[in-house]
Amino acid sequence: MKEENKDIKNEEREEKAAETAENDIETPADVKEDENAQGGNDENAGNDGNDGEAEGKSEEDPLAAAQKEIEQLKDKYLRYVAEFDNYRKRTLKEKAELILNGSEKAVQAILPVIDDMERALANAEKTEDAAVLKEGMELIYQKINKILEGLGVKKIDTKDAEFDTNFHEAVAMVPGMGDDKKGKVLDCVQTGYTLNDKVIRHAKVAVGQ
Repeated sequence: MKEENKDIKNEEREEKAAETAENDIETPADVKEDENAQGGNDENAGNDGNDGEAEGKSEEDPLAAAQKEIEQLKDKYLRYVAEFDNYRKRTLKEKAELILNGSEKAVQAILPVIDDMERALANAEKTEDAAVLKEGMELIYQKINKILEGLGVKKIDTKDAEFDTNFHEAVAMVPGMGDDKKGKVLDCVQTGYTLNDKVIRHAKVAVGQ
């Protein structure tokens, strides 16, 4: 009888030990579920960190970009202002020089004519031959006309020309010259000139009426 009770107690202890061992052992499914849960938590934690970092960058990047753009625009503005100021000063200087020395080319061209005139006056004291003096004057006159043409100066033609207020200034009206002379230039009292096709002095003329 004692031996049977002993066997029963031993069997009960073995069954309890087996149940305890079975409860302590995790099945592969349980392990996998725990790993997935832990991995999900870690991933969520990682995502939270990345989201925070991205959010921080999204808040900082526009401000940094705006400040950089402002600095670039400021630098460009200051450079343009400096360039414009230099251009303004250079233009004013060139304009002042042009006003002061604009006639330099014309004066240099006329100086040889003055030299010829001085020589002609010196020779006039040594001779009384009018033909020689006239020849010298004609040479000087031709030379000055050639120089003026080189500078773009031309005479306004008035011979048998129709009266044109763009080029002519009527100083006298001559009646009774016939229909064929009406409105035409009869005589030039003072020669007119153009400079590069611009009238710088109108020709003073007598016009048929």
